[in-house]
Amino acid sequence: MSKKILITGGTGFIGYHLAKKCLSYGWSVTSISTKKPSKYRKLKNVNYLICDIANKKNLQKKINQNFNYVVNLAGYVDHSKRQKTLKSHYNGCKNLALIFLNKKIDKFIQIGSSVEYGNIKSPQKEDRVINKKLKSIYGASKLLSTNYLLELFKKFNFPVTILRLYLVYGPNQDINRVVPITIHNSLLNKKFECSSGKQLRDFIYIDDLINAIIKALNNKKVLGEIINIGSGNPIKVKELILKICKQIKLGKPIFGKIKFRKDEIINLYPNIKKAKKYLGWYPKIKLDNGLNKTIIFFKSKKK
Repeated sequence: MSKKILITGGTGFIGYHLAKKCLSYGWSVTSISTKKPSKYRKLKNVNYLICDIANKKNLQKKINQNFNYVVNLAGYVDHSKRQKTLKSHYNGCKNLALIFLNKKIDKFIQIGSSVEYGNIKSPQKEDRVINKKLKSIYGASKLLSTNYLLELFKKFNFPVTILRLYLVYGPNQDINRVVPITIHNSLLNKKFECSSGKQLRDFIYIDDLINAIIKALNNKKVLGEIINIGSGNPIKVKELILKICKQIKLGKPIFGKIKFRKDEIINLYPNIKKAKKYLGWYPKIKLDNGLNKTIIFFKSKKK
């Protein structure tokens, strides 16, 4: 029997790749987003719905059928627009969860963020207690959502799993992220300004992430759990940028020109033992291979 999945934020980078994977299984896929998909992310046989999940009334009207799975990828990110970011993530997540609290679903996957840990020392483990007030409104919004959903699990056995993502990259990613913007500027052989690049970060290839989500959807052992999803191999941002330039054999990065945000966390990378143990999941794509696949995509897009 074909499964039915609802993906909020289904027109985004991760949502597109997840929808594509689910279609390959013959599943029925519905996407909810605030806008239509771009021509590079439009998929046949996906039911695209336009709705802001922070708008409770509109959301209730749009969701008029049952689903086996829900994956919440929706959310607005702008560190300068605090109220909009909070409303988008926390209110949206709450609205979505309350609708499905009264419907029978197999699994609700909340896509969380590594920023929820704040300045907790890396490698970050899921059992770390987060007591400090987070400087990042995005991180605070995600953490509020996590805590709300875990309360629903405790009180009503709501079938939720939280996946805390680190930095995802791959083909078809938005140009404003570090990997695609570096590829873009390098392919043009431009000089481009960067931070000092001393930040230590974990980059995970999109296919590895999608496999983790699929495993979590089908795993009852991880109900009510938070699980880190990353490569487990941190790298300094400067090294990453230089690695991309070396692969392309072009690009002129100028380091130290862009200041860090006030809420910038220098070292941010996970302990992924829990994902390996409970999901039976291991990242397979090495960074060099993943970057090469991503570079090939952006080269083809330029033609």
